[in-house]
Amino acid sequence: MLEQLKEELYSLADPEKAELAKRFDKTGEGEYGENLKYLGINVPILRKVTKKYELNLKEIQELLNINNQDFKFVALVILEKKYRKENNKKKIFNFYLQNTKNINNWGLVDISAYKIIGDFLFDKNKKVLYDLAESENLWERRIAIVSTFAFIRENKFEDTLAISELLLRDSHDLIHKAVGWMLREVGKRDEEMLKDFLKTHYDNIPRTTLRYAIEKFEENERKKWLRGEFDEH
Repeated sequence: MLEQLKEELYSLADPEKAELAKRFDKTGEGEYGENLKYLGINVPILRKVTKKYELNLKEIQELLNINNQDFKFVALVILEKKYRKENNKKKIFNFYLQNTKNINNWGLVDISAYKIIGDFLFDKNKKVLYDLAESENLWERRIAIVSTFAFIRENKFEDTLAISELLLRDSHDLIHKAVGWMLREVGKRDEEMLKDFLKTHYDNIPRTTLRYAIEKFEENERKKWLRGEFDEH
């Protein structure tokens, strides 16, 4: 079944779209996505393909080991589907953590981290997320914050805010964006809590993070926040 899946993916490859994806995800020398490969298959098509296949962890591991983002995407979607059906969810949680080196793209993190890591940790100790937030690995830090989306969806914001605070001084734009995204999701559910966080940490919040966080505010209010004109009380 794995070979059949690979053959189907290769048959759907689009070299022109693959080149566009490589440029978009900054795969040049010294860039965050250096040497990443693509088949150039649109996400809706990839998701449609995954519905046809069930793979075991060994087969999923084989896909994740391939330096190709389309293979990895399919592997993670199938893994998440397996996670939802699995009685022993801890096994897949551990498998995911053992593969963070293979989850090496913002898109791969964003489709999977909260659905597996966040979901599993919802009612458990969250120390692993704080360890990931301190990692030197960019993608592990992004996994840490994006995983908290699972908590936000259940109106639990404490860990999102705490990990956001840890990451405010991060140097990477992809972390600034992820933190802003999670803060915006908090604000959708509790705007006052978001505003309190922004007021408390305003001087340390990267501009990109702030822009993402206040995206749902009215235009005039967004402009005031960007100028630092807000009531501190």
